[in-house]
Amino acid sequence: MEVLKIATAGSVDDGKSTLIGRILYDTKSLTTDKLEAIEAKSKANGFDYLDFSLATDGLVAEREQGITIDVAHIYFSTKRKSYIIADTPGHIEYTRNMVTGASTSQASIVLVDARKGVVEQTYRHFFINNLLRVKDVVVAVNKMDLVDFSQEKYEAIKADFEKLIQKSDYKEQNVTFIPVSALKGDNVVTPSENTPWYKGQTLLEHLEELDAQDLFEKSQLRFPVQTVIRPKQAEFHDFRGYAGKLYGGDLAVGDEITVLPSLTTSKIKEIYFFDKKFEKAGRGSSCTITLEDDVNISRGDMIVKISEKPKVEKQLSATLCWMDSKKLNPGTNYFLQSGSNRILAKVKSIQGTIATDFSGEDASKNELQLNEIGKVQIQLSKPLAFDSYTKNKASGSFILIDSQTNNTSAVGFVE
Repeated sequence: MEVLKIATAGSVDDGKSTLIGRILYDTKSLTTDKLEAIEAKSKANGFDYLDFSLATDGLVAEREQGITIDVAHIYFSTKRKSYIIADTPGHIEYTRNMVTGASTSQASIVLVDARKGVVEQTYRHFFINNLLRVKDVVVAVNKMDLVDFSQEKYEAIKADFEKLIQKSDYKEQNVTFIPVSALKGDNVVTPSENTPWYKGQTLLEHLEELDAQDLFEKSQLRFPVQTVIRPKQAEFHDFRGYAGKLYGGDLAVGDEITVLPSLTTSKIKEIYFFDKKFEKAGRGSSCTITLEDDVNISRGDMIVKISEKPKVEKQLSATLCWMDSKKLNPGTNYFLQSGSNRILAKVKSIQGTIATDFSGEDASKNELQLNEIGKVQIQLSKPLAFDSYTKNKASGSFILIDSQTNNTSAVGFVE
């Protein structure tokens, strides 16, 4: 069954957790004990309705404060698809959590409070979706019940958001607007009688039609080697396989390949999915391959088609989302992790910060604070095979790891 990964975004109290809880409730995905716990807690809090946010906010602090702090992953299925929803925080101080939740998502739901319209966090979260190149964005204009399901209010918010789209890399066909009430269930799973002026799909109907395969975008083949397989059994004494996941393109027996960074060439001899051989492997699949020549390949190397080589260099320009409470200063050393490849790296310079409201860059800043986004130059201790993030997400993204604390300090996107 197809799996679709979705991230939610929006300002504080826009109703992200409530929306997810409503989807779970209306698709009958909540277990009986979970539903009973929600009913009991809602009654204890004095609510005359079910507080669906309790279905996702798992931390005690989240339930006490009525906010989302950490990223929660929620799983449910329909007859057509399986879904993984990342419920991300709305507070500005948890921007790094939102980046984490959206980094592996094919689609994003950006909630806008119908009473407040487009606010600062709306800009920020839409900017992050644009930066991460999340393919499909749904703008859910929530709490329509609190504005009497006003079409005029909905159209005004839509017009404001469309101005924002024009500043981004999105095309209008990749952004869908839906008026909803997460609390009441209007246009979430079932059509609402309160919005006769809206002729589009419900939120779930739209999600059902999205293509989950698009996470593994079609571009040039990239096969980062996860591990080298050398069985100890006598019957496989001479077997040498290379396991990993295919990104960007397909691979077939007989394809001419180049191993990076050594630039050794060979041909695909066999393709295995566990113990079965196949002639081809599609993008997004995990497999093991063998080569016609006995070449030296290690974990962290990359296999590409001979005519589709990426850059192999010791320095790169990138956009960083800074995720560490310790600020970034030029000259600091980190480990750069790209796929299974870890390399010692130094941030040579910081070109400035990028405003998340699409207003431009500030070249005067020479440091990055927690949750800030900026452009940097990085020097590597040895050559790395990479693409620009716009060309290939897998080989164009990385993380920086603090060499002393081993904390993830930043996520980066190669320019």
